[in-house]
Amino acid sequence: MRVTDVSKCLDRKLMMLGFEVFDILAIFIVLSVLNFVFGQTALKALFVWAPTLVLALVLRYGKRGKPEKYLIHWLRFQIKPGVHSAWAPPSRIEPPPTLNGAHR
Repeated sequence: MRVTDVSKCLDRKLMMLGFEVFDILAIFIVLSVLNFVFGQTALKALFVWAPTLVLALVLRYGKRGKPEKYLIHWLRFQIKPGVHSAWAPPSRIEPPPTLNGAHR
């Protein structure tokens, strides 16, 4: 019988440097787009690295205490149009009853 070591924390989310994988992807996408646009300017540190570091800090401290994949769920909520309700709309609308039982 062969025995293989297995991680004992299979239910933990994948973290790198304290960030979820999607957070790191968002940080590097912002970094690459800003570097593509402002990479040749003299103020590269101000226009490329400063916003990326601010985004990283906002993600680090803004998501503290939030559930995993919070950023993905928040983006889906912001993109999805319409009214969000826990119940389906009523199939027929009846006026509320009055004191004497007659409808107006």
